[in-house]
Amino acid sequence: MVGTLLQKTVGRTSTETIDEGPAKKSLDFQQTIPRSLVHRAAVSEVFVTDLNILGPHRFEVGAQWPRRHGFFGPATPSSHDPLLYTETCRQAAMLLAHRAYGVPLGYNFLSDHKSFAIGAAGLATDCRPVNVELQVSAHDVQYRGKNVGGMRFEFDVFRDGTYVGNASERWRCVSSAVYRRVRGDHFAATPFQVKVRPTVEPAEVGRHNTQDVLVAATDTPGAWSLQFDPDHPVLFDHTVDHVPGMVVAEAARQASLLTVADPHALPLRAEFEFHSYLEFDAECLIVGRELGTAGDGTRLVQVDIQQRGKTAVTATLAMRLS
Repeated sequence: MVGTLLQKTVGRTSTETIDEGPAKKSLDFQQTIPRSLVHRAAVSEVFVTDLNILGPHRFEVGAQWPRRHGFFGPATPSSHDPLLYTETCRQAAMLLAHRAYGVPLGYNFLSDHKSFAIGAAGLATDCRPVNVELQVSAHDVQYRGKNVGGMRFEFDVFRDGTYVGNASERWRCVSSAVYRRVRGDHFAATPFQVKVRPTVEPAEVGRHNTQDVLVAATDTPGAWSLQFDPDHPVLFDHTVDHVPGMVVAEAARQASLLTVADPHALPLRAEFEFHSYLEFDAECLIVGRELGTAGDGTRLVQVDIQQRGKTAVTATLAMRLS
Protein backbone atom coordinates (compact mmCIF):
# COMPACT_ATOMS: atom_id res chain seq x y z
CA MET A 1 0.00 0.00 0.00
CA VAL A 2 1.48 3.32 -1.08
CA GLY A 3 -1.26 5.98 -0.86
CA THR A 4 -1.16 9.34 -2.54
CA LEU A 5 0.04 10.99 0.66
CA LEU A 6 3.21 8.89 0.53
CA GLN A 7 3.94 9.81 -3.07
CA LYS A 8 4.35 13.51 -2.42
CA THR A 9 6.06 15.80 0.02
CA VAL A 10 4.32 18.57 1.91
CA GLY A 11 2.13 20.26 -0.69
CA ARG A 12 2.92 23.94 -0.16
CA THR A 13 6.05 26.03 -0.14
CA SER A 14 7.86 26.47 3.16
CA THR A 15 7.24 30.23 3.04
CA GLU A 16 3.45 30.06 2.62
CA THR A 17 1.63 31.58 5.59
CA ILE A 18 -1.90 31.48 6.96
CA ASP A 19 -4.54 33.53 5.18
CA GLU A 20 -6.18 35.19 8.16
CA GLY A 21 -9.42 36.08 6.33
CA PRO A 22 -12.09 37.74 8.51
CA ALA A 23 -11.12 38.91 11.97
CA LYS A 24 -11.27 36.07 14.49
CA LYS A 25 -10.18 35.30 18.01
CA SER A 26 -6.50 34.47 18.27
CA LEU A 27 -5.67 31.00 19.47
CA ASP A 28 -4.58 30.78 23.08
CA PHE A 29 -1.48 28.76 23.97
CA GLN A 30 -1.40 29.62 27.69
CA GLN A 31 -2.87 26.38 29.02
CA THR A 32 -4.10 23.01 27.84
CA ILE A 33 -7.75 22.05 27.46
CA PRO A 34 -9.35 19.59 29.95
CA ARG A 35 -7.66 16.22 29.69
CA SER A 36 -10.96 14.31 29.44
CA LEU A 37 -11.65 15.95 26.07
CA VAL A 38 -8.61 14.25 24.52
CA HIS A 39 -8.94 10.95 26.40
CA ARG A 40 -5.85 11.42 28.55
CA ALA A 41 -5.49 10.72 32.25
CA ALA A 42 -2.36 12.83 32.85
CA VAL A 43 -2.40 16.59 32.31
CA SER A 44 1.25 16.37 31.23
CA GLU A 45 0.19 14.33 28.17
CA VAL A 46 -2.20 16.98 26.80
CA PHE A 47 -0.79 19.09 23.94
CA VAL A 48 -3.96 20.81 22.64
CA THR A 49 -4.61 24.29 24.03
CA ASP A 50 -7.55 25.98 22.26
CA LEU A 51 -10.35 25.73 19.69
CA ASN A 52 -11.94 28.25 17.32
CA ILE A 53 -15.04 27.31 15.32
CA LEU A 54 -14.66 29.13 12.00
CA GLY A 55 -17.82 27.95 10.21
CA PRO A 56 -19.71 24.81 9.22
CA HIS A 57 -17.25 21.91 9.54
CA ARG A 58 -14.26 24.31 9.68
CA PHE A 59 -12.12 24.73 12.77
CA GLU A 60 -8.84 26.01 14.12
CA VAL A 61 -7.06 24.19 16.95
CA GLY A 62 -4.04 25.39 18.92
CA ALA A 63 -1.43 23.09 20.43
CA GLN A 64 2.04 23.34 21.91
CA TRP A 65 4.95 20.94 21.50
CA PRO A 66 7.26 20.82 24.54
CA ARG A 67 11.03 21.23 24.20
CA ARG A 68 11.46 17.78 25.68
CA HIS A 69 9.10 14.90 26.31
CA GLY A 70 9.71 11.65 28.15
CA PHE A 71 8.52 9.53 25.24
CA PHE A 72 7.83 11.71 22.17
CA GLY A 73 11.41 12.82 21.75
CA PRO A 74 12.92 14.86 20.42
CA ALA A 75 13.67 12.02 18.02
CA THR A 76 17.10 13.53 17.41
CA PRO A 77 18.72 16.61 19.00
CA SER A 78 17.62 18.69 16.00
CA SER A 79 14.15 17.25 15.37
CA HIS A 80 10.86 16.82 17.19
CA ASP A 81 9.31 13.38 17.02
CA PRO A 82 6.87 13.00 14.08
CA LEU A 83 4.65 10.88 16.32
CA LEU A 84 4.27 13.87 18.63
CA TYR A 85 2.72 15.53 15.58
CA THR A 86 0.30 12.68 14.90
CA GLU A 87 -0.64 12.48 18.59
CA THR A 88 -1.45 16.20 18.42
CA CYS A 89 -3.81 15.55 15.50
CA ARG A 90 -5.43 12.66 17.39
CA GLN A 91 -6.07 14.93 20.36
CA ALA A 92 -7.49 17.63 18.10
CA ALA A 93 -9.88 15.09 16.57
CA MET A 94 -11.13 14.06 20.03
CA LEU A 95 -11.58 17.69 21.08
CA LEU A 96 -13.61 18.48 17.95
CA ALA A 97 -15.75 15.36 18.30
CA HIS A 98 -16.77 16.35 21.83
CA ARG A 99 -16.88 20.15 21.63
CA ALA A 100 -18.03 20.76 18.05
CA TYR A 101 -20.15 17.67 17.36
CA GLY A 102 -21.51 16.85 20.80
CA VAL A 103 -20.18 13.31 21.10
CA PRO A 104 -20.66 12.36 24.78
CA LEU A 105 -17.52 11.82 26.84
CA GLY A 106 -18.49 8.22 27.61
CA TYR A 107 -18.43 7.15 23.95
CA ASN A 108 -15.74 4.88 22.54
CA PHE A 109 -13.80 5.77 19.39
CA LEU A 110 -12.61 3.42 16.67
CA SER A 111 -9.90 4.61 14.29
CA ASP A 112 -10.15 3.32 10.72
CA HIS A 113 -7.37 5.28 9.03
CA LYS A 114 -4.82 7.93 9.83
CA SER A 115 -2.05 9.55 7.85
CA PHE A 116 0.40 12.39 8.14
CA ALA A 117 3.04 14.23 6.15
CA ILE A 118 5.39 16.90 7.44
CA GLY A 119 8.52 18.60 6.18
CA ALA A 120 11.76 18.19 8.11
CA ALA A 121 11.86 21.96 8.73
CA GLY A 122 8.51 21.73 10.49
CA LEU A 123 9.99 19.32 13.05
CA ALA A 124 13.14 21.34 13.81
CA THR A 125 13.77 21.98 17.50
CA ASP A 126 14.25 25.60 18.50
CA CYS A 127 15.31 25.56 22.18
CA ARG A 128 11.75 26.52 23.16
CA PRO A 129 8.22 25.10 23.14
CA VAL A 130 6.64 25.35 19.68
CA ASN A 131 3.15 26.73 19.06
CA VAL A 132 1.27 24.72 16.43
CA GLU A 133 -1.95 25.71 14.65
CA LEU A 134 -4.19 23.14 12.99
CA GLN A 135 -6.65 24.25 10.31
CA VAL A 136 -9.23 21.46 10.28
CA SER A 137 -12.11 20.54 7.99
CA ALA A 138 -14.65 17.76 8.59
CA HIS A 139 -15.89 15.50 5.80
CA ASP A 140 -18.27 12.54 5.31
CA VAL A 141 -20.05 13.19 8.60
CA GLN A 142 -22.14 10.13 9.50
CA TYR A 143 -25.10 10.03 11.84
CA ARG A 144 -26.84 7.28 13.79
CA GLY A 145 -30.25 8.82 14.30
CA LYS A 146 -29.57 12.28 15.69
CA ASN A 147 -26.11 11.40 16.99
CA VAL A 148 -22.80 11.73 15.17
CA GLY A 149 -21.38 8.29 14.39
CA GLY A 150 -18.13 9.18 12.64
CA MET A 151 -16.35 11.35 10.09
CA ARG A 152 -13.02 12.23 8.52
CA PHE A 153 -10.91 15.18 9.62
CA GLU A 154 -8.38 16.79 7.29
CA PHE A 155 -5.65 18.88 8.89
CA ASP A 156 -3.38 21.59 7.54
CA VAL A 157 -0.63 22.19 10.09
CA PHE A 158 1.14 25.49 10.68
CA ARG A 159 4.09 26.29 12.91
CA ASP A 160 4.43 29.93 13.94
CA GLY A 161 2.22 30.83 10.97
CA THR A 162 4.10 28.81 8.35
CA TYR A 163 2.58 25.75 6.68
CA VAL A 164 4.56 22.61 7.54
CA GLY A 165 2.35 19.57 6.94
CA ASN A 166 -0.99 17.82 6.63
CA ALA A 167 -2.79 14.90 8.18
CA SER A 168 -6.02 12.92 8.02
CA GLU A 169 -8.01 11.00 10.62
CA ARG A 170 -11.05 8.80 9.88
CA TRP A 171 -12.95 7.50 12.89
CA ARG A 172 -16.22 6.10 14.21
CA CYS A 173 -17.74 6.26 17.68
CA VAL A 174 -20.28 4.20 19.61
CA SER A 175 -21.96 4.37 23.00
CA SER A 176 -20.55 2.36 25.88
CA ALA A 177 -23.46 -0.09 25.61
CA VAL A 178 -22.82 -0.73 21.91
CA TYR A 179 -19.10 -0.98 22.53
CA ARG A 180 -19.66 -3.61 25.19
CA ARG A 181 -21.63 -5.71 22.69
CA VAL A 182 -19.02 -5.20 19.94
CA ARG A 183 -16.15 -6.25 22.17
CA GLY A 184 -17.90 -9.30 23.60
CA ASP A 185 -15.52 -11.48 25.61
CA HIS A 186 -12.74 -8.92 25.15
CA PHE A 187 -14.63 -6.11 26.90
CA ALA A 188 -12.61 -4.89 29.90
CA ALA A 189 -9.60 -7.04 28.94
CA THR A 190 -6.33 -6.04 30.60
CA PRO A 191 -2.85 -5.84 29.02
CA PHE A 192 -0.87 -9.08 29.03
CA GLN A 193 0.83 -11.27 26.45
CA VAL A 194 0.89 -15.00 25.95
CA LYS A 195 4.61 -15.06 25.19
CA VAL A 196 7.03 -12.49 26.54
CA ARG A 197 10.28 -12.03 24.62
CA PRO A 198 13.32 -9.85 25.38
CA THR A 199 13.18 -6.71 23.27
CA VAL A 200 15.91 -5.53 20.92
CA GLU A 201 18.48 -3.17 22.40
CA PRO A 202 17.10 0.38 22.83
CA ALA A 203 19.90 1.89 20.73
CA GLU A 204 18.78 -0.18 17.72
CA VAL A 205 15.53 1.81 17.57
CA GLY A 206 16.84 5.19 18.72
CA ARG A 207 15.78 4.78 22.34
CA HIS A 208 17.52 5.01 25.69
CA ASN A 209 15.05 3.16 27.92
CA THR A 210 14.07 -0.49 27.54
CA GLN A 211 10.51 0.41 28.60
CA ASP A 212 10.15 2.43 25.37
CA VAL A 213 11.09 -0.50 23.09
CA LEU A 214 8.13 -2.33 21.55
CA VAL A 215 9.75 -4.94 19.32
CA ALA A 216 11.51 -8.23 20.00
CA ALA A 217 13.47 -10.38 17.56
CA THR A 218 11.91 -13.58 16.24
CA ASP A 219 13.27 -16.54 14.27
CA THR A 220 11.89 -14.99 11.06
CA PRO A 221 14.05 -12.34 9.34
CA GLY A 222 12.20 -9.05 8.95
CA ALA A 223 9.62 -9.98 11.57
CA TRP A 224 9.36 -8.93 15.20
CA SER A 225 7.08 -9.67 18.11
CA LEU A 226 5.12 -6.80 19.65
CA GLN A 227 6.15 -6.27 23.27
CA PHE A 228 5.03 -3.59 25.71
CA ASP A 229 5.00 -2.60 29.35
CA PRO A 230 1.40 -2.11 30.57
CA ASP A 231 2.77 0.37 33.13
CA HIS A 232 4.22 2.67 30.46
CA PRO A 233 3.10 6.16 31.59
CA VAL A 234 2.44 7.46 28.05
CA LEU A 235 1.44 4.48 25.91
CA PHE A 236 -0.86 3.19 28.64
CA ASP A 237 -1.86 6.53 30.10
CA HIS A 238 -5.41 5.29 30.72
CA THR A 239 -7.27 1.99 30.89
CA VAL A 240 -7.76 0.22 27.56
CA ASP A 241 -9.08 -3.22 26.54
CA HIS A 242 -6.98 -3.62 23.37
CA VAL A 243 -3.60 -2.50 22.05
CA PRO A 244 -3.80 1.32 21.72
CA GLY A 245 -3.32 3.02 18.36
CA MET A 246 -0.23 4.91 19.48
CA VAL A 247 1.40 1.62 20.52
CA VAL A 248 0.67 0.36 17.00
CA ALA A 249 2.15 3.51 15.41
CA GLU A 250 5.30 3.38 17.53
CA ALA A 251 5.79 -0.34 16.90
CA ALA A 252 5.49 0.29 13.16
CA ARG A 253 8.04 3.08 13.41
CA GLN A 254 10.48 0.89 15.33
CA ALA A 255 10.07 -1.95 12.81
CA SER A 256 10.77 0.58 10.03
CA LEU A 257 13.95 1.76 11.78
CA LEU A 258 15.16 -1.83 11.94
CA THR A 259 14.18 -2.44 8.32
CA VAL A 260 16.23 0.50 7.02
CA ALA A 261 18.98 -0.18 9.61
CA ASP A 262 19.03 3.44 10.79
CA PRO A 263 17.97 4.05 14.43
CA HIS A 264 17.65 7.81 13.86
CA ALA A 265 15.68 7.84 10.60
CA LEU A 266 12.58 10.07 10.65
CA PRO A 267 9.15 9.00 9.33
CA LEU A 268 8.20 12.15 7.43
CA ARG A 269 5.06 10.56 5.97
CA ALA A 270 2.94 7.64 7.05
CA GLU A 271 -0.42 5.95 6.48
CA PHE A 272 -2.13 3.50 8.81
CA GLU A 273 -5.12 1.30 7.98
CA PHE A 274 -6.74 -0.39 10.98
CA HIS A 275 -8.60 -3.52 9.92
CA SER A 276 -9.38 -5.02 13.33
CA TYR A 277 -8.53 -4.72 17.01
CA LEU A 278 -5.22 -6.04 18.31
CA GLU A 279 -6.04 -8.06 21.39
CA PHE A 280 -3.98 -8.73 24.49
CA ASP A 281 -4.49 -12.49 24.54
CA ALA A 282 -2.46 -13.50 21.46
CA GLU A 283 0.97 -12.65 20.13
CA CYS A 284 1.25 -9.88 17.52
CA LEU A 285 3.76 -10.30 14.71
CA ILE A 286 5.19 -7.19 13.02
CA VAL A 287 6.48 -7.75 9.48
CA GLY A 288 8.47 -5.06 7.69
CA ARG A 289 9.75 -4.85 4.12
CA GLU A 290 11.21 -2.11 1.96
CA LEU A 291 9.18 -0.95 -1.04
CA GLY A 292 11.85 1.24 -2.62
CA THR A 293 12.91 4.87 -2.61
CA ALA A 294 10.52 7.79 -3.11
CA GLY A 295 11.30 10.76 -5.32
CA ASP A 296 12.46 12.83 -2.35
CA GLY A 297 14.96 10.16 -1.29
CA THR A 298 12.96 8.75 1.61
CA ARG A 299 12.86 4.97 1.94
CA LEU A 300 9.37 3.47 1.85
CA VAL A 301 8.67 0.67 4.31
CA GLN A 302 5.49 -1.39 4.53
CA VAL A 303 4.65 -2.80 7.95
CA ASP A 304 1.95 -5.41 8.52
CA ILE A 305 0.90 -6.21 12.07
CA GLN A 306 -0.63 -9.66 12.26
CA GLN A 307 -2.49 -11.59 14.90
CA ARG A 308 -3.85 -15.13 14.68
CA GLY A 309 -2.71 -15.33 11.07
CA LYS A 310 -4.60 -12.23 9.90
CA THR A 311 -3.38 -8.71 9.18
CA ALA A 312 -4.92 -6.30 11.70
CA VAL A 313 -2.98 -3.17 10.72
CA THR A 314 -1.24 -2.13 7.51
CA ALA A 315 1.15 0.83 7.57
CA THR A 316 3.47 2.50 5.10
CA LEU A 317 6.16 4.89 6.32
CA ALA A 318 8.50 7.14 4.34
CA MET A 319 11.79 7.22 6.27
CA ARG A 320 14.36 9.96 5.86
CA LEU A 321 17.72 8.48 6.74
CA SER A 322 19.90 10.32 9.24
